[in-house]
Amino acid sequence: MANQGSTTFDYTALNALRKNHPAWRLLRADSAPLVASFLNRVFIEPNVREMAQTDLQEALEDELFALRESLGAESYPRSALEYLNDWADNEQGWLRKFYPQSSDEPHYDLTPATEKGIRWLLGLTERHFIGTESRLLTLFDLLQQIVEGSESDPKKRIAELRKKRRDIDAEIKRIQGGDIPMLDETALKDRFQQFVMMASELLSDFREVEQNFRMLDRRVRERIALWEGGKGELLQDILSECDEITDSDQGKSFRAFWDFLMSSSRQEELTDLLDTVMNLQPVVESRPDSRLRRVHYDWLSAGEHTQRMVAQLSGQLRRFLDDQAWLENRRIMEILRQIKGNACEVLEQPPLDLAMQIDEIGLDFSLPMERPLYQPPLQTAIELVTLEKGVEDADTEALFSQVVVDKARLKQSLAQALQEHSQISLAALLQQFPLQHGLAELVVWLQMASEQSRSMIDEEKIDVVQWDAGSGLVKQAKLPHVLFVR
Repeated sequence: MANQGSTTFDYTALNALRKNHPAWRLLRADSAPLVASFLNRVFIEPNVREMAQTDLQEALEDELFALRESLGAESYPRSALEYLNDWADNEQGWLRKFYPQSSDEPHYDLTPATEKGIRWLLGLTERHFIGTESRLLTLFDLLQQIVEGSESDPKKRIAELRKKRRDIDAEIKRIQGGDIPMLDETALKDRFQQFVMMASELLSDFREVEQNFRMLDRRVRERIALWEGGKGELLQDILSECDEITDSDQGKSFRAFWDFLMSSSRQEELTDLLDTVMNLQPVVESRPDSRLRRVHYDWLSAGEHTQRMVAQLSGQLRRFLDDQAWLENRRIMEILRQIKGNACEVLEQPPLDLAMQIDEIGLDFSLPMERPLYQPPLQTAIELVTLEKGVEDADTEALFSQVVVDKARLKQSLAQALQEHSQISLAALLQQFPLQHGLAELVVWLQMASEQSRSMIDEEKIDVVQWDAGSGLVKQAKLPHVLFVR
């Protein structure tokens, strides 16, 4: 069968999966029987979506005690908490460790990759009955739904519906005549086994959906933390990404599933169907899990967990935006208080030379004939010349005497100074952080002042800057007054 999707299945891809995928690491681990059996019993079988560290640690301690009694005291010598931290480490990635809201105790949940690995191991166990008829009928029904749902010709759609109506009428007549077709025990077991497999796979899919929403939550937090633009642009960018996920195939499928399951009539219908099926004699003889009677409520619980993840994402987004708005309002109030303070100082003696300058109004014309004509590039002529070894007697010390100014260090110094002062001049800043590379470093400071929008250069006011040039020599430079603002 061809590989589904566009994922490559060559040696390189498989080797990368073997090294990096948590499910493959679980299958290769020496402790795989302990990890898989314990996590399956604690999380998958009871459909538990999260568990507190205290409860999970206690359950693992009981498991380790039983294993040490049967295998020896040297088996699994570490404590339960050490094993849990190891399984939740990024290197393993078998458990997800997190802190729920309003809780200071860590909680654990399975990762989707771990559940895939455990369910694959469950599929290795020998099955006494393998049904194929129900799968074929399911595939046939899916193909019919695809064909009927994609047919745009009204005549063909109506003809198909009339054919179904004739088949239904014929079946009603047979039943009225006493001919009631019944499924035999094999067919019942086949279809029930297919239902159990699909129901468990559906519960597994919810963890992947939650993982996708958690990845979206992480990307949103990182983007907000590093955002330097306007709040409106950030909100538009994030909401567009949320809309893309909602309108994706996975989002539409989950929304349709949720709408179907949230219908009270559908829940009652599912309850009645499950009660009827679970009371059939062939199904009772197969000794199914009693939780199957409430599997639709397990689906509902898993869906609610996913919905809470989406609501949590929205709440965190709002809190982040509120924090940024509070910081911006605080900065605005500081600027207003500074303006009021300056106004109070000059209230009695206002400045007489208060003036404002604006750029001269002018138009920038660009005529078409002023553009240069196209010139073909010059072709470089390369001659075949034999290279000869020459004699080099130049001084190479100049290659090692270059001055490199660390611009990141200067930005860090500026940020440290602006934490203590709302604004600081370049002259005062250089007194706190003296020049280490002389004139070259001073030029970099001026370049940073010209690039930043929150700095001001007053050419009418002159500052004098001095630095130690070595050998007892002190140099100085006159430059315009540069002011950095927080």
